[in-house]
Amino acid sequence: MGRGLKMVNKKEIKIMDIPGVGAATAKKLEEAGFLDLMSLAVASPGELKDTIGASEAVARKIINVARSSLEMGYEDGETLLKKRNENIIKITAGSKELNKLLGGGIQTSAVTEVYGAYGSGKTSLAHQLAVNVQLPIDKGGAAGMAVWIDSEGTLRPEFIKQIAEGQQMDSLEALRNFRGIRAFNSDHQMLLAEKIEDLILKDHLPIKLVIVDSLMSHFRSEFIGRGTLADRQQKLNKHIHVLLKLAHQYNLAIYITNQVMAKPDTFFGDPTEAIGGHVLHHASTYRLYFRRGKKGSRVAKLVDAPAMPDSECVFAITDKGIRDFE
Repeated sequence: MGRGLKMVNKKEIKIMDIPGVGAATAKKLEEAGFLDLMSLAVASPGELKDTIGASEAVARKIINVARSSLEMGYEDGETLLKKRNENIIKITAGSKELNKLLGGGIQTSAVTEVYGAYGSGKTSLAHQLAVNVQLPIDKGGAAGMAVWIDSEGTLRPEFIKQIAEGQQMDSLEALRNFRGIRAFNSDHQMLLAEKIEDLILKDHLPIKLVIVDSLMSHFRSEFIGRGTLADRQQKLNKHIHVLLKLAHQYNLAIYITNQVMAKPDTFFGDPTEAIGGHVLHHASTYRLYFRRGKKGSRVAKLVDAPAMPDSECVFAITDKGIRDFE
C-alpha cells in the first residue's frame, strides 16, 4: 500500500492569486485570521462574506477555488505521529506527579478542563501555568505568553510574581509577559476570546496559553431555568469553538476551569459533577477533577483523555506554586 496522501498546495498559489481577491480583500482576510488556502477551504460562505463584505456567491467562489487548489488526502500513522511530536508542546504543571497524570503537561492544540469545588486548586494551577508557559521549551515551557480571561475576579498578579520569584525568574519580566482582563458577562467573555487573535496577528504577541477562569460562571448566572438551556448551550458551543480554533490554528494551549454541582440522585461515590453539559464535555480534550485531600494536599483525577487511562495523583499548593506533595 502507498504511504498515504499529504495535503499539498498543487499550484503553489497564494490567497492573492485567487480570482476576485485583490489587495484590499486579502488584507481583510488576513486580519480575520485567513492566512492560507486551507483556512479558506474550510470556511463557511456566511463567515467569509461577512469578513470581506461581498455576496455569498463571491464567497463560495473563493472557497471553491481554495479547495480545488488543495489536494485533500490522508496521511499514514507514522507521518501523523512525527508531526505531532514535532509540533505539540507540553507545559509543566509544576508537579512531576501532575505532569505524569497529564502525559507530560498541559498540551498545546488541546483544551484542558479542570473542575472542582472552591479551593480545590483550579485557579492556583492557572497562576502556575501563566508563569511556566514563559519558560524555554527545554525547561518545560513554551517560550510564550499567557492570556487570562477572568470571570470571577480570581486573578492575582501578585501570585504570578511570587511564583516567578520562587523559580528564580525575573518577576517583573514575568508580569510583563502576561495579559489579563476581567469579563463582566457572557457576551463580553465571548468577545474577549475572539479578540485574542488580534493579539497574535496584529500585536504579534507569542501567545501560547489561554486561561478562562471560570468558563461557566457568567453562563450559569445569566441563563436560569430549563427554558433557557437551549439558548445557553448554543452560545456556549460558539464560545468553545472559538477557543478550539485558537488552539488548533495557533498551536496554543487552552486551560479552562469549571464549576461543579452535586447530583442528588447519586447514592454511592462522589456526587460532584461538572456543569456545562455535553457541549463542554465533548469539546474538552483533557478533563480533570480536583478535590481536597488529606493533610492539606490536593487530589487530581484524570476523568477523560485520548488514549489514556483514568488515574489519580496527589499534589500540593505552596507559597511558591504547585509542587509535589511530600
